[in-house]
Amino acid sequence: MAAGRAVVEVADGAVRRLRSVAFRRDREASWQRLERLVGRIERDGIDSLGESELVELPTLHRAAVSSLSVARAISLDRSLLEYLEALTARSHFCVHATPSDPWRAFVAFWTAGFAAAVRRSAGPVLVALATVVLGVAIGFVAVVQDLANYDLLVDPGMAQGRDASASVESLRAGLYARDASAVDGLTRFASFLFQNNAQVGILCFALGFAAGVPTLLLLLFNGTLLGAMAALFHLRGLGVDFWGWVLPHGVTELLAIVLCGGAGLLQGRAVLMPGQRTRAGALRAVGGDAARIVLGCVGMLAVAALLEGFFRQLVHEVAVRYAVAAATAAFWGCYFLWPRRTAGEGAA
Repeated sequence: MAAGRAVVEVADGAVRRLRSVAFRRDREASWQRLERLVGRIERDGIDSLGESELVELPTLHRAAVSSLSVARAISLDRSLLEYLEALTARSHFCVHATPSDPWRAFVAFWTAGFAAAVRRSAGPVLVALATVVLGVAIGFVAVVQDLANYDLLVDPGMAQGRDASASVESLRAGLYARDASAVDGLTRFASFLFQNNAQVGILCFALGFAAGVPTLLLLLFNGTLLGAMAALFHLRGLGVDFWGWVLPHGVTELLAIVLCGGAGLLQGRAVLMPGQRTRAGALRAVGGDAARIVLGCVGMLAVAALLEGFFRQLVHEVAVRYAVAAATAAFWGCYFLWPRRTAGEGAA
């Protein structure tokens, strides 16, 4: 009997080892990848990982935890269980530990993380930009051809008296307000525009999951409003003055809307074209970049609000306004297009 039990135990051990070999062969690559990332974090800190690796880390950790659960359930050999237990314990700390230096994370986001997320999402962002430009063209042409279309495109609450019946003098006074009452009216109008643009940006992102269609419509509509207003001032001979009034803050504000739209379209693309992933998995894969873009846009809108609230009331020279607009455009162009290596980028 003892000999029989020994034979059974040997056979059972052999079967477990064979199952462990097959189990390891199918999953070992992801374990090794996780082990390398964890080793770098333990050696050099979390900042040693690049943006894509930070997104990859929790996915690999969950896969290893799942493997450990399965390995326990089907009673694989002890050495494999001990390996997975040690690996998941180390990766759990790396995934769930509180960052030790939030200031460094803040600096890393604004110096590299935000811009890198935008560059990785260049396709959707360019589509969003083209949609806004198309909307501006549609609104401008529609009002230039028939001024009556202005009232159809621009809500009176948004126009704040800047409608088809406004005189050249009243429109000019709004652009170069100096007395207290005019400044107050201009400030209310600017505040309304800012709130509208902020809401549009948030909605462009939030509705992106619906295949991106609502996002495109919102971008097109917002561009149409801007084009219609530009056409009204153009017809009154104030086109150059109008763009000088809009662009110092508008470059930043409109770019933030475009980027939010790009983040929404990034989600829409994941829903329409998930590739080999499930739609939920595809949304998770792009969620990190989309969230980074929207978070960065909050800061951009804050900068635009400062320019909108103070600069336009203090500076009335058209040349200076255009110079500031050009400077902000150059700054954001360099910020987003100049490639910078994130920490750990390109590491094995």
